[in-house]
Amino acid sequence: MNDFWWQRPCKALDTQALEAAQSRQQQLTKPAGSLGQLERVAVQLAGLQGRVKPGLDKLWIAIFAGDHGVVAEGVSAYPQEVTGQMLHNFVTGGAAINVLARQLRARLEVVDLGTVTPGLNLPGVRHLNLGAGTRNFVEGPAMTQAQGEQALQAGRDSVLRAVEQGSELFIGGEMGIGNTTAASAVACALLDIPVAHLAGPGTGLDAAGVSHKARVIERALSLHAAQRGDALQTLFNLGGFEIAALVGAYLACAQEGVAVLVDGFICSVAALVAVRLNPECRQWLLFGHRGAEPGHRHILQTLEAEPLLDLGLRLGEGSGAALAVPLLRLACDLHGQMATFAEAAVADRPA
Repeated sequence: MNDFWWQRPCKALDTQALEAAQSRQQQLTKPAGSLGQLERVAVQLAGLQGRVKPGLDKLWIAIFAGDHGVVAEGVSAYPQEVTGQMLHNFVTGGAAINVLARQLRARLEVVDLGTVTPGLNLPGVRHLNLGAGTRNFVEGPAMTQAQGEQALQAGRDSVLRAVEQGSELFIGGEMGIGNTTAASAVACALLDIPVAHLAGPGTGLDAAGVSHKARVIERALSLHAAQRGDALQTLFNLGGFEIAALVGAYLACAQEGVAVLVDGFICSVAALVAVRLNPECRQWLLFGHRGAEPGHRHILQTLEAEPLLDLGLRLGEGSGAALAVPLLRLACDLHGQMATFAEAAVADRPA
């Protein structure tokens, strides 16, 4: 087997910091376990960051954009040119993720892997031009091996830039009309779950539209059935450039030692692919929210993920993960700033 970079070992958790953080939690002036998930994520972050008192001051948000050939099958409620138009919105600061990034004091970068809009040359956007979107996957593979590997590398490159800036948390977001269809197809192929359980309305399809979308995915699964057991080829056959970039980013984060906060359905499918390619990366993934797309719960269950929020979100862009950052920051503050029983001269429960 070739030595692909994404198969290289992930960074190990700092078990000493993890155990010390767990011990600290037991000494804080509260009943043990009373802060529930906030305690668990603080301890997990301690192990990931290698410090007993973790922090999340420096955030990196990367939005990966790409178009999808399968849109030709009528699977989206929005026209394909919206992808390029949203890139304009990102760079002018008008999207939801722009508002959230400003509030969180996060670095935000936008990476255009390949859209159908000709001649895009937006200041502040990294235009990689891997193709005019992917191919229609009911007619053949969505992308070539070379395109897929370039997309994976694009995600990795974003993480390396985040590392250079000292980022303590990475959030990946996505933009691409038709990408819930691609994500659903990838998930169906990897989980062997009926399409009807995973295909949802995406940006707003009605019941008839969802049924049509499911039939399109069924055609694609049949065409590419021979490679359903191969996570990488499934990604290249059925995924999107932006989904592949997210996969690469999550794997690079685990290798470089940067905690990840995973966004919604599409990002969680990318996380599933990343874990299939390199299972060690799972411990570097935290999950921001449980989205409204019906397939999301299946992905979360498979990954044994415990998301922080459940707000009925289905926007994408990394917005759900960004909304969960204040909770993570508060978890770190509670863990690091609460007094212990000894410091506060409060009687602890009997041993």
